Amino acid sequence: MKIAVVIPTLDEEGSVAAAVASARAQDVEVWVVDGGSRDATARRAVEAGARLLEAPPGRAGQLEAGGRVAGGEVLLFLHADTRLPEGWEQAVESACHDPAVAGGCFRLRFDASGPGLRIVEWGVRLRVALFGLPYGDQALFVRRDVLDAMGGVPQVPIMEDLDLAREMKRRGRLVRLPLAVKTAARRYRGRVFRQMLLNWVALLGWRLGLDRERLAAWYAG
Repeated sequence: MKIAVVIPTLDEEGSVAAAVASARAQDVEVWVVDGGSRDATARRAVEAGARLLEAPPGRAGQLEAGGRVAGGEVLLFLHADTRLPEGWEQAVESACHDPAVAGGCFRLRFDASGPGLRIVEWGVRLRVALFGLPYGDQALFVRRDVLDAMGGVPQVPIMEDLDLAREMKRRGRLVRLPLAVKTAARRYRGRVFRQMLLNWVALLGWRLGLDRERLAAWYAG
């Protein structure tokens, strides 16, 4: 079962090489889809062994562009500041051998310590367990036929990851693998509980169907 990894980037020269290195494995395609970085992101991605594609900025559009050019029966969408664990490809392949599985995600761990971050990790586990709604920093993966059936990556300005998870659940089972990805805690530095509140309010807005453009502008705030 061939897997392709798609990494959207914008000014991620400090993290993209590690993300690419974590994704490289035998018979795995790694694509970096750059949205016009002004730093050395593209060069470092290529040096790390990725194939490079340029696309207009916007995570959903970049993921869709990468998914169109990548080969593979399974696509894995990886944030540039997230690293996959050793053995990830065998875990994904094993999960997707079950024809009832549409896709899935990994457990989340931060690359920093602190009680606030451990609470966030616990909240993520609770959200996935109760609602089956992982975020993109958990490295979502999806069968290509499922992605094709849903019309590709949802083209929205924010929370395309939740739309993607919801659509996967409509077409099969969404699994959470026991392996943990490690993601940067940079958004939470000095503002753990404020960021938690922002995330939960944005999730509520998503569930209520609020306008995505307004929600994205508020979140970027």
